[in-house]
Amino acid sequence: MGLFDRSPVVPVLRFNGPIGMASPLRPGLSLATTAGPIEKAFSMKKAPAVAIVINSPGGSPVQSRLIYQRIRDKAEEANKKVYVFMEDVAASGGYMIACAGDEIYADPSSIVGSIGVVSAGFGLDKFIARYDIERRVHTIGENKSMLDPFRPEDPKDIERLKMIQKDIHDVFTGLVKASRGSKLVGTESELFDGQIWSGGPAVENGLIDGLSDVRTKMRELFGDKVKLKVIGKRRGLFGLNIGQSASDPLRALTETLDGQGFASGLSKDVISTLEERALWARYGL
Repeated sequence: MGLFDRSPVVPVLRFNGPIGMASPLRPGLSLATTAGPIEKAFSMKKAPAVAIVINSPGGSPVQSRLIYQRIRDKAEEANKKVYVFMEDVAASGGYMIACAGDEIYADPSSIVGSIGVVSAGFGLDKFIARYDIERRVHTIGENKSMLDPFRPEDPKDIERLKMIQKDIHDVFTGLVKASRGSKLVGTESELFDGQIWSGGPAVENGLIDGLSDVRTKMRELFGDKVKLKVIGKRRGLFGLNIGQSASDPLRALTETLDGQGFASGLSKDVISTLEERALWARYGL
C-alpha cells in the first residue's frame, strides 16, 4: 500500500472451529482467544466497517454469548457497522456469534441455524454390570453426582437438566429476537426448535440478510479498490500464539515430553479431536 493510497481498508476477523472446546494443543474459540483480534479490528479508526467470517458448528453457549457481546460493545464504542459472512456452517453457538452482525450473509450451501440446546453422553451402567465392576461414589450433597453415566438415569436428574436447558434456550432465542427483530419470518416453534437451513431458506425466514461472500459484498459497498485486512493473533516462537496462559501450547508441549504428562496430554487431545469431529459431523461435514 503506497503512502498516498486512500483505498478503504476493512478489517476481517475469522472465527473458525468449535467454541469453548480445548485441549493443551488445540484451543477452541473463546473470549480469551478472540478478544485481542476484536479489539484490534475495531481500533482501526479509518475502517468503514468490520467484517467477520464464521465457520463454526457451535459449542459453549457461555463463550458464544461473551464473544457476541464483546463484538456488539466494541461496535457501539467505535460506531462501526458489522458485517458477518458464513462459510460451511454457522450453527448453534456459531449462529449466536453471527447475530452480532448488523447484516448477515451466507453461501447458498451454508448450514445456518440450529437454535437449540443439546446435552449428550453415554450410559455405561449396563457395561459395568456385565463385567461385575463396582462403582464407588461418595459425595456431600445429594445432587453432586447428577447424570453419572455409570448409573441408571434418574428422572429427577433429567428434569433438572431440562430446566437448565430451557434457561439457556431462552437466552439464545432472546438474543436472536433482539438481533433480527422484525426480519424474522415464521413461528417460534419453527425457528427455535433446533432446525437447520441452507442459505436460501435462511434468507426467506429472516435468519440472514442475503447470499454473498466477504470480498463481493465489501467491493459492492466500498468500491472495487477496497482492501481486506485479516486480523489474527500475534505469533511467537515456532508460530505459537502469544498471550496464552493456562492453555499455553508451548508449556503444554513441554509437559507432554516429561514422560508422565505424555499420555495425559495425548489423551486430552484425542478426546478433544473426537468431540470436535462429532460436532462437525452433525452437519454432514
